[in-house]
Amino acid sequence: MTILLDERIPRTLDILLRDWATDQHRGTQLEAWLFEDEAARRAAEAQLAQAGVTARLRSAYKPLVHAFLEEIDTNGLTRVAVRYPVHPEASPIRFLSEAYPLAALLGNVETSFEPGEADLTYTVQATYEDGRVAEHTVFAPNRTRVNHLGLVDLATTGWLIVSDRANGEPDIYEPLETEAEAVFHKVMAAVAAHEWPAEEPYAETLAIDVTIPGIERPLSYGDEVMSTREALHEDFYFSILEFFKHKSGRPPEDRGLQPGQIVPDIRAGEGDAHVRVALRRFETPQDPARPEQDLETADAAPGLAQIQRELAALPGETFEGTSVEGRPVRGLYRSGSRPAVLVTSGQHANETSAPVGAFRAVRRLLANPEANVAFIPVENPDGYALHGRLCEGNPRHMHHAARYTSRGNDLEFGKSDQHFEIGTRNQALVMSGAQLHINLHGYPAHEWTRPFTGYLPRGFELWSIPKGFFLIMRHHPSWAQTARTLIEAVTKGLSAVPGLAEFNRRQIEICAIHSGGKPYEIINDVPCLITAEERHPSPLTLITEFPDETIYGDAYRFAHTVQMATVIAAEEAYASMMMTA
Repeated sequence: MTILLDERIPRTLDILLRDWATDQHRGTQLEAWLFEDEAARRAAEAQLAQAGVTARLRSAYKPLVHAFLEEIDTNGLTRVAVRYPVHPEASPIRFLSEAYPLAALLGNVETSFEPGEADLTYTVQATYEDGRVAEHTVFAPNRTRVNHLGLVDLATTGWLIVSDRANGEPDIYEPLETEAEAVFHKVMAAVAAHEWPAEEPYAETLAIDVTIPGIERPLSYGDEVMSTREALHEDFYFSILEFFKHKSGRPPEDRGLQPGQIVPDIRAGEGDAHVRVALRRFETPQDPARPEQDLETADAAPGLAQIQRELAALPGETFEGTSVEGRPVRGLYRSGSRPAVLVTSGQHANETSAPVGAFRAVRRLLANPEANVAFIPVENPDGYALHGRLCEGNPRHMHHAARYTSRGNDLEFGKSDQHFEIGTRNQALVMSGAQLHINLHGYPAHEWTRPFTGYLPRGFELWSIPKGFFLIMRHHPSWAQTARTLIEAVTKGLSAVPGLAEFNRRQIEICAIHSGGKPYEIINDVPCLITAEERHPSPLTLITEFPDETIYGDAYRFAHTVQMATVIAAEEAYASMMMTA
């Protein structure tokens, strides 16, 4: 094991108390913005008050949402008008998105947003049922930084304002680098300074282990939660991936890079932050224990061992490949007289509703002796095992570190790795001859952010806010009409799923408010993207996207039910089309 960084970073809140909670600052007015939860900030305010310092400590992360939760009176509120900052170094919707999910949290309150100035301040006009009108300004602390790609980001930061100081000392109004920011930039500097090999993969595992205080605050809308530790995981994972793409000369959108496994594991801690960055070798594969599930009513992802047993119980011919770490990648093919379909799930292994939904659907399809189905329940077992391990510490986080294979590439783009995961899919296509590939996926069930590199997840902005169950149809150019007919039939079939239309309408409504529109087509209450491309070997590829990272209980059951219904509707519609053509 090689250690790139092992350091403790003092907690900013403790430094503030050490420096300002003293008699010499009695009478001082202090405001600070930190990456701390409300309880810690209120306790610190009380300690400062005992020293005669009047303090207000706010959240640097999502300050407008926190202002409504902590400071702005919402009793009797009837209307809210928000002007959000628009900064030249940020996306025009950056601060509109950061205000998410305010429109949902305010419920029946009439809420409007319009662009404002570049002064990093939200202005709020609140109207109440008794006729009162209150004006508020909410500071959004940010500063520009040059990132790991040499580009300028407008990044969330801590901030300190001090006035009425003793002995006439000058006021303070300046950014305050918090321990969360320091951890992020120290890790990126350590990664940049290391002498990496010339050829990919650059390491087997690049592990970033952090314990740090922060915010973990569930919200009263859907699966929403404000989590600074989750945001740090996401910023680490994608920033390091971007760094290696840049190093290799690949474009930002490339998914074939194989840097190795990048694993940020961000855990809750008290006091100083601790960060350790190490290069590790793969160990003997060990799969985390997960509770046994009845797949028909599963409330959480089953373990890999159960998935293998469930697959072995299905009728058909089995086939197998191997993952990078040595886990089996198993599939099944049962031939029949109907047009062949390939059903896969677990390509992105943190999208956990897909395997259960796929199993439930394939069981039903195989009850028809004429069904012609190839099936791979978990294409990326290494990622699936990693997701289970990361969920032991943070069960609700989206954990994109588990998205790709252990070589660090999107499985689908591992063209040269025919003896690894993609080889199993190719076996299925050869055995079945399927021209329709139903590829089940998911995306974050709550907001996805990267606060230290511009806030919106670069390259994945469309997926930053949940917008309901989504379908993507990719087709070879000559199959355009077939693709359109198929997706219309599938979405019509999904209208029979109880609650899906309402679920989609609500999420689409709130997402559109906070993202500036609907850059997709809505067919039978299902948001859809239809594109012509020849990248996929099958002429028709139907991709599902349920907001399932990472959900449990009734929400999980609903997710895999929708996934199941999609597979069944797609196979039925496709068979009807092909057999009558």
